[in-house]
Amino acid sequence: MKPTVSRDPRAGDPLARRAAAAGIVLATATVYAGTLAAPLIYDDRVWITGNPSIRRLGSVAAVLWPGEAAVRGRPVLSLSLALSHALSGEAPWGYHLANLAIHVLAALALFGIVARTLAFLPERFPAARDRILFAFAVALLWAVHPLQTESVTYASQRSESLMGLLYLLTLYAFIRGAQAPERGAWLLLSVAACALGMATKEVMATAPLIVLAYDRTFVAGSLRGALRQRRGFYAGLASTWLVLALLSAGLRGRGVGYGLGYTWWGYALAECWAVGHYLILALWPYPLVLDYGTGIVGGLRDALPWACLLAVLLGLTALAFARKSALGFCGAWFFLILAPASSVVPVAFQPMAEHRMYLPLAAVVTAGVAAAWAWLGARSLALVSAAALALGLGAYARNRDYGSETSIWADTVLRRPGNPRARLALGEALSREARHAEAAAQFAEAVRLDPGDFEARGSLGLELFRMGRVDEALAEYRLIAPPTPDSAPLHCDIGMALERSGRSAEAIGQYREAIRLDPGLDEARAGLVRLGAAPP
Repeated sequence: MKPTVSRDPRAGDPLARRAAAAGIVLATATVYAGTLAAPLIYDDRVWITGNPSIRRLGSVAAVLWPGEAAVRGRPVLSLSLALSHALSGEAPWGYHLANLAIHVLAALALFGIVARTLAFLPERFPAARDRILFAFAVALLWAVHPLQTESVTYASQRSESLMGLLYLLTLYAFIRGAQAPERGAWLLLSVAACALGMATKEVMATAPLIVLAYDRTFVAGSLRGALRQRRGFYAGLASTWLVLALLSAGLRGRGVGYGLGYTWWGYALAECWAVGHYLILALWPYPLVLDYGTGIVGGLRDALPWACLLAVLLGLTALAFARKSALGFCGAWFFLILAPASSVVPVAFQPMAEHRMYLPLAAVVTAGVAAAWAWLGARSLALVSAAALALGLGAYARNRDYGSETSIWADTVLRRPGNPRARLALGEALSREARHAEAAAQFAEAVRLDPGDFEARGSLGLELFRMGRVDEALAEYRLIAPPTPDSAPLHCDIGMALERSGRSAEAIGQYREAIRLDPGLDEARAGLVRLGAAPP
């Protein structure tokens, strides 16, 4: 049977809605206001400072279809970064300001989705005031939750928040189309938002399924009814998968897929732990970790309890969804959105990442608010306010960790001391601060944890050279595997070490090899000039 739609789909008077929206904006801006000066870190050097395509706003084609592997296939994201670059260059504030605006808009879209969804449940929420309070509680807690900091404060994770905004707009526009007489324009907007999301990040692939699940649960009452009533709309949503397919040629370059050192079953075991940990962090967001590394679970024994928990939750979700329960839709939202990165298709270099909870967190928060509402009704607003204050303070404190590269990576090493990638990143941050002895210690630990990490070994050699320990630096360089086509900087570093030790002939050979691999490497040319040798 088709659910009864409330006569007041706007869920309240305009003044109350505007007051709720203003509260969401104010709270979110307060939590993130201090992040505008946060530095660009780690992947930001690939996506932003080392990305020439975003400096070409005058050539839209170069922005939308860059040749760089890290950014190709996501033209909407690339365009947004180019707009931020046009605003502030490589100064961080322009990127952080845009990220904050995206997050605020996403929170407002979530507020609209929840408020209008409750209009489909008039027997449970007959009063417009209650619908506004419930939706306000969900959107506020979601917006200020500390788990969101990685998606908002880490500039290059705009890929997650921008995709999340377009995902929410896809659903919001569908709901408006299901409620409004002039539904055609809203449904067209839903398809457009979905297409833009597909051109932002691959997780958007689940959006058409989520919209169909929503229609079946709250509007049409059945899958057959939804497809029959809106056949053209769903054909349009399905067509957006073609956009994703055309843009996915570079996906393997981002370390996704098989043949990258992970089996599907090994990755699935890791994800059992990861998804369980996401749920824990949704309820108790401490400690948060920027980079969990690759070895997050030891094997079947470690993963089995989490696999059992997820099996129970999936079973309950299936049962609730079959009964057309709102909580069943929440469960489908959580698992479907996590599925692309947290199932059996390996994301080889990052099996767990907190930014993946950007959208799934909405389901957990909604379930929590529903439980509080069932217990206390509208009086639960006091409990929500206390929770929002605690979460907001936690997010504010977490954002302080992003105040410098050294602080965020030191925190990561503290939480995950066995993560060699975090050790390497902390060493690089310390090196940029000229803290060479501390940097060398981090690089040495990274090498100990992963002897095959030749980047860490090369960085260790460079720090030893900078401290005047030339023989030790050369010893590290000798342990590095045969050079690759992009090893010009390594040859230059070896040349400098050999030059310092008085082995000029060998140094000249290294400088020439560096120039052969990278003719524009000025440091190697300068080395040849010092030694009175001609370039190759």
